[in-house]
Amino acid sequence: MTNLNCFGRHRRRTAPHNATGSRSELVAPPIHSRINGWSSPLHSFQFIALLIFSFMAIVAFGIYVPLLPAPWSYAAYALIGSAFVLHLFSHVTAVTIDPADVNVRRRKDYSSPMPTFDNSKHPHVIDNLHCTLCEVDVSPKAKHCSTCNKCIADFDHHCKWLNNCVGGRNYWFFFTAVSSAVIGVILLIPLVLFVFIEHYVNPAVLRTAPQFQTVKGNGTWLVFLPVAPVETSSISLLVVSFITALLSLAALLLLCHLLCFHIYLLSQGISTYEYIVRKRQSPNPKEKQQVPPALPSNGATAQSLEPQEPPLNCDAPLSSRSCTFKLEDRGPMPEPICAEMEEASGEHHLSYSSESATQKIAGESVMSLPVVWSLSETERPQASQVEVKPLEGRPVVQDPLGSSIMDTALVHQQLMTEQPQYLHFKQKMP
Repeated sequence: MTNLNCFGRHRRRTAPHNATGSRSELVAPPIHSRINGWSSPLHSFQFIALLIFSFMAIVAFGIYVPLLPAPWSYAAYALIGSAFVLHLFSHVTAVTIDPADVNVRRRKDYSSPMPTFDNSKHPHVIDNLHCTLCEVDVSPKAKHCSTCNKCIADFDHHCKWLNNCVGGRNYWFFFTAVSSAVIGVILLIPLVLFVFIEHYVNPAVLRTAPQFQTVKGNGTWLVFLPVAPVETSSISLLVVSFITALLSLAALLLLCHLLCFHIYLLSQGISTYEYIVRKRQSPNPKEKQQVPPALPSNGATAQSLEPQEPPLNCDAPLSSRSCTFKLEDRGPMPEPICAEMEEASGEHHLSYSSESATQKIAGESVMSLPVVWSLSETERPQASQVEVKPLEGRPVVQDPLGSSIMDTALVHQQLMTEQPQYLHFKQKMP
């Protein structure tokens, strides 16, 4: 069995040593380079892989296959046996092969100690296709493994189950070991389920071997047929079947995931190392959502793009000869800009506001004069159905800023001259 573990960054880094002593610093390499997976130090995953393989081989060929009827037992020996033998051969070969670069294998003396990497002289272990530790020129896809402490040709990853690096020299043996393991487990699971079901449905189908003729009772079973028959109980047989089924399902899920991943890498033409590098360099989708939108090219902020009203100051002093007020052609009157204007004693007093302009004339009542002659919908009389048209020739000339500056004497003169028109307008009002 194999395991793909390429995310242990603190144990797989080939970057220079971090002088700050952070958690991501390099692990101290061994004094000598490792030749293959059998070199010390051995990994515990190697023993676990061999233990699982041995257990499945023993229960398959020592318990379950001999219980099958004669025609099916021969087929099971051939198919399952071929898958197990192929896996064992490819697994041992992948562990035994030295995956180092060709120049390393030519000039490397594994008995001599490796030099210590000096990051003050070289920024990286491999610089311009030259390894500063192995002291040889390497191929473009070669990487220096910190665990094996040597440059690996066409580096893919370091496998703990093999205790060896997987590179160009042993990659296909690694791939064959994974594929054969998947095939062997797929064939073993139906065999275990068949024995488990037939034990309750029809036990006679499983007791066709000649050695069962001497066994009395259906509660006793024989294992390790036909070489060394050993009697066992039905409960022991079922417990072993249950453990084998669970272990096979777990191994099948992990091995299928690993096999599909490497099939994807082969279709893309990349290695595991290149896949991980691309994933690290690609931006995170969550970080994309958190990036604020870019500002306009002219440097304006979001607040400067919003429409802003100019500040109004109605408390500013007004001169005795002029008044500034804002008129609109249509719609309701805005808030007043100027509230009042005073003149010298003896003069008429005019007041401009947002409601109306009034003028006192001897013998007449006070007349309300709208400042905006185009009445809005809210200002038109509701009781009368008479349509009031705006007067033509309005004596107001607006500047481009929307305001009008007029002399008070001129305003008074225009109001006096236009008085008949206002009186006629007043008669129509209710």
